[in-house]
Amino acid sequence: MTPEELRAHRASYPSRAQVRETTPDPAVRALLDLAAEKGISTVFDRFDKQKNHCGHGLTGVCCKVCHMGPCQITAKAPRGACGADADVIVARNILRWLAGGVASHGARGREVILALKAAAQGKLGQPIRGVEKLKSVAKALGLFHEAKSVETLADEVADVLLEDLGRTLPGDHKTLHAMAPPERIALWREMDILPIGSQQEVFEALHRTGVGTDGDWQNLMKQFLRCGLAFSWSSVAGSAIAMDILYGLPKRSTITTNVGSLAPGFVNIAIHGHSPVLATAILEAGDDPDLIAKAQAIGAEGIRFYGICCSGLSGLYRHGEVHPLGNAVGAELILATGAIDLWVADLQDVYPGIMDVAECFHTKVVTTSDSARLPGAIALGYDHRHANIDQTRAMARHIVELAIANQPLRQAANVTIPAVSAEAEIGFSVENIAEAFGGLDQLAEALRSGRVRGIVNLVGCNNPKVPYEVGITRVAEALLAADILVLTNGCASFPLLKQGFCSSARRDRAGTALRGVLDRQALPPALHMGECLDNARASGLFRALADLAGQPIAAMPFAFSSPEWSNEKGVGAALSFRLLGLDSYHCIPAPVSGSANVQRFFEHDTRATLGGGMVVIPDPGELGRRIVADLAAKRGRLGWPVFDSEEMP
Repeated sequence: MTPEELRAHRASYPSRAQVRETTPDPAVRALLDLAAEKGISTVFDRFDKQKNHCGHGLTGVCCKVCHMGPCQITAKAPRGACGADADVIVARNILRWLAGGVASHGARGREVILALKAAAQGKLGQPIRGVEKLKSVAKALGLFHEAKSVETLADEVADVLLEDLGRTLPGDHKTLHAMAPPERIALWREMDILPIGSQQEVFEALHRTGVGTDGDWQNLMKQFLRCGLAFSWSSVAGSAIAMDILYGLPKRSTITTNVGSLAPGFVNIAIHGHSPVLATAILEAGDDPDLIAKAQAIGAEGIRFYGICCSGLSGLYRHGEVHPLGNAVGAELILATGAIDLWVADLQDVYPGIMDVAECFHTKVVTTSDSARLPGAIALGYDHRHANIDQTRAMARHIVELAIANQPLRQAANVTIPAVSAEAEIGFSVENIAEAFGGLDQLAEALRSGRVRGIVNLVGCNNPKVPYEVGITRVAEALLAADILVLTNGCASFPLLKQGFCSSARRDRAGTALRGVLDRQALPPALHMGECLDNARASGLFRALADLAGQPIAAMPFAFSSPEWSNEKGVGAALSFRLLGLDSYHCIPAPVSGSANVQRFFEHDTRATLGGGMVVIPDPGELGRRIVADLAAKRGRLGWPVFDSEEMP
């Protein structure tokens, strides 16, 4: 974006009132009114008070690395006190952002890998359910032997994943070398961006961006790409592998979503955050007949669970009966219903503001991670060393008992549940998508023929710089109308869940040709692939289809889009797909426009080296049309049929 475009974009940030007017979800509108009536501050109110946002921060030219500053780059002051120019300052800032993203997903990934190792050693009391996944991963890593027990294999795989996460001695990243496309590995080696390990690359990124260290913006961007690969293959892929081995592959099922799913007659527990380990044990404790009897003894019908953000989606995929209500930005609105008895928060995307809303009602909040405490919440979970991981089931039971004890304090007069709900089909994976199509070769053929014109992974967070959930919704509408299949996961999936995009009954949202394919398979127009870590499933599907077509991923009519991205992990997610050679599409720019060189690197230079660049168009409808056009161009380069909408087969 040019400075003029950025100023126009900043002026377009919606107000709370505009969010209320434009939201595609009537429940959000009702809950915003409820919050206003009760004097509850939400993220939208606080965002309004932050305007006008600092232009130096938005463009990435504010440096706070040392205490000679903060330094802001302007026409009058083109260099900071140390002599760093806009290129270096912008590069340092965005590299630090990405390092934070690697650490964020890596920390929650480390917890589940530690849980896998504890299960293998008999310390967790959790069976290893993904045995076939374990065997396939062990074979890829060269660990498999028929004589080895499941527990031995799981322990050895966990060790490899932990080694890739924390390697300090120079060496190959084993997961990447075992599972990445060979043509990509060759390219990354040629570019000298192969990572040593996640923790080492974060360590190096923070070192390089310190006072008086790396003053070459291009060298900083090389480290940026290394961090991107560490994010992809340890923080995301490594974490996803451990989850699938420990808890098993996703199971397809149908669930009701949105706040109309709240059942006042039950003990209601919300699961919020990103780590599945204690959350899964809590869900299983909810099935305990003794605890159900205790809930019934206080007059409740039973125990019911609800999903906020990714922990809820992860539990839903494997346990079932966790009703998705909202994403991280909408959490305060869900709390404002007054219908939640206990809110279990682990880590990441749990805003401190939820405590103010919980205090307005009877809701208790329990935090389960030492890295994510909230003042006023009950801290009940893992210690800093995870030394008490063997107490997982006991802690889970105690947390459910807290919810049961708190339910009688709920006052019916304080409960308001908008009667808005939808049905959604969830639980898609590469394996069961192949099964649904009668083999991935059938989907590959539909893609080649043009009955499916392309596939887009539509994901990401939410950001109040775009009207809430509007960006994701409009991009999805544009893609489906053009016969492009949508994959979704994480926070961005909630508006699609709530509005029927994930329901097979709403195949009418798709264009004629795509609808014909979906009708034959009885599939919804948007395939819900899980939590944000499950970007690994989308990239796995892309790899499998590209292999069937005999093409590199970069040549295929695939794309990544996170219209409303908002945090450090979002930088890593988009970069992961650009590293595979795919374009990423967004409504919100990265804070790099203060440097023409770094902005060009993001938007254009990586297209020449990697095959994928960053496309930013604030209007979501226009962004959707750009994706459609770009995928059509890819089809043309492949020599595959390219159709106008009225000519589709």
